[in-house]
This record gives sequence, C-alpha cells and structure tokens, in this order.
Amino acid sequence: MKKILIIGSKGFIGRKALIYFSRKQNTSVFGCDVIVDYEAQNYFLIHAGNSDYNAIFQKEEFDICINCSGAASVPDSLKDPMRDFNLNTHNVFKILNAIKNFNPACQFINLSSAAVYGNPDTLPIRESQSLSPVSPYGRHKLMSEMVCKMFFDFYQIKTKSLRIFSAYGEGLKKQLFWDLHKKATSGKEISLFGSGNESRDFIHVNDVIYIIDLFSENGLFDGAAINVANGKEVFIKDAVQQYFSNFVSPIDYSFSGSNRKGDPVNWVADIQKLEKIGYKQTMNFKDGLNKYFNWAEQSV
Repeated sequence: MKKILIIGSKGFIGRKALIYFSRKQNTSVFGCDVIVDYEAQNYFLIHAGNSDYNAIFQKEEFDICINCSGAASVPDSLKDPMRDFNLNTHNVFKILNAIKNFNPACQFINLSSAAVYGNPDTLPIRESQSLSPVSPYGRHKLMSEMVCKMFFDFYQIKTKSLRIFSAYGEGLKKQLFWDLHKKATSGKEISLFGSGNESRDFIHVNDVIYIIDLFSENGLFDGAAINVANGKEVFIKDAVQQYFSNFVSPIDYSFSGSNRKGDPVNWVADIQKLEKIGYKQTMNFKDGLNKYFNWAEQSV
C-alpha cells in the first residue's frame, strides 16, 4: 500500500490531486491544508500563520509527499513579498526539514513554476537555460527549487521540482479565463492587458495531475527541475478569441497595450525530458476551454 501526503489539498491543483490519487488502487491518501474540515478523513490541519509539519511526519510515514501549497499570484507577491516568501519558499524548507528528521525515505514533489525563467532569451525554453525571474513570485519559486536541491545534495532526500507553465481548468477562479468570463458576463466594456501577441504554453489541470502521477510511479528524484507543459505556443489573442467563441453572442474587446509588472512576454516549453517519462497530452486546448467555459457558466 503506497501512502501519499498532499499538502495544499484544498487548492486548485491539490484538490484535483487528492481526488485522483484517492481513486488509485493500493494507495492511501492524506490531505493537508489550512482550511478547517471536520468531515474529511486522513486530513491534517496546518496553522496558516505558523505551519509546523513535524507532527505530521512523526505520526505517519509516507512514500510520497506532493507539495501543492503556496501562493500563486504575481501581483500579490509584489504587494506582500514576505507573505509570498513564507508560503512559497520557507514552507518548502520546513516540510523538507521535517521529512529529513522523521521520514527520510519519503519522496518529495515540489510544484514550482515557469516564472523562474522570466523572459527567456530563446524559445522553446529548456530546463538548462538561464533563470531570471521578473517577479518576487518567480524568485521565491526559484528559491524553493534551490531548497529541494540542497536537501537532495546534502541529506539525500529524494526531491523533484515541476516547473508548471500556464495551468488552467475547472475550479480555477482567477487568471486569464476566469477574468475573461467575468468581464464577458458583466455587460461592461472589455479591455485586456497587453497587445495580444504575448504567448503562453497552456496545460489543463488534468494533465498536470497525470504528470504528477507519472513521477510518482517512475520519475527520477534527483533534486533537479523539469518543465510541465505541452510544448505548444498559444498567443493570448488567439486564446481570447477561442474562449469568447463559446458565447452565443459576439464579444467585443480590445487590448490596452500596457503590460502588468512582473508578467513575462513569450513562453513555450521544451518538453523532451517530460516526454521521456511517457507524457502525452490528453486534453487538447479547445476541449479544455470548452470544459472550463461550461464550469464557469455555473460558477460566476
């Protein structure tokens, strides 16, 4: 029986991961988050302001710990960098220190971000390229990767950081497509940041969970980081057009030409390393947006 701990199990990716792994045979799944839940079984409540993971790893021995916790907002990281550092870097250190002291055989998967690259010099982005984050969020995610590498190098804790590019999917009430849906249903004039020529490498949350599962089964826990994306560049103007095509009536909108501080311009990942462990995209972009649209219609 494989025992898995998912930290941040009430969040966007963590909630999906908890459901997914709970359905796997010969797997016992535990959740962990800052939200009180009196009904959940196998659930650890962590104090939001002073998280302590020692008691968790003293009580149970896990085969894998998946860290889905942390902040995920570039604007918020600019407003409150200390909070972002605590959630995205300091907590990773505390988790790994608890693993080192009480459960050193536990493998650790850290959800990092493509924000560690900033504005890359060349595309597609390889894991070996220089790292120049353009926001506190990106810097703190990079620091968390360095913490993972440190615990691997000096304490032989098996770690891996997954650099997730632009994840989307049902349940995500922020970022581009949630913003588009709210603006489209508001009846107000729609103005969007940028020129539309910015690009992202979108990946549906179901495929993110699939990749986490691949690593839990046959991934190399060597302290390094790997890209999590589809290797397909999608321009924002095309993504917006595709999403708005789901509405019955045409949606009028414009791009302001001004970019938000901390946002990179163009992203597309090299996913050769990901493909070597068996990854193949299961959710194409059009179908993924249709699923998100249908969910958002019931959620706005």
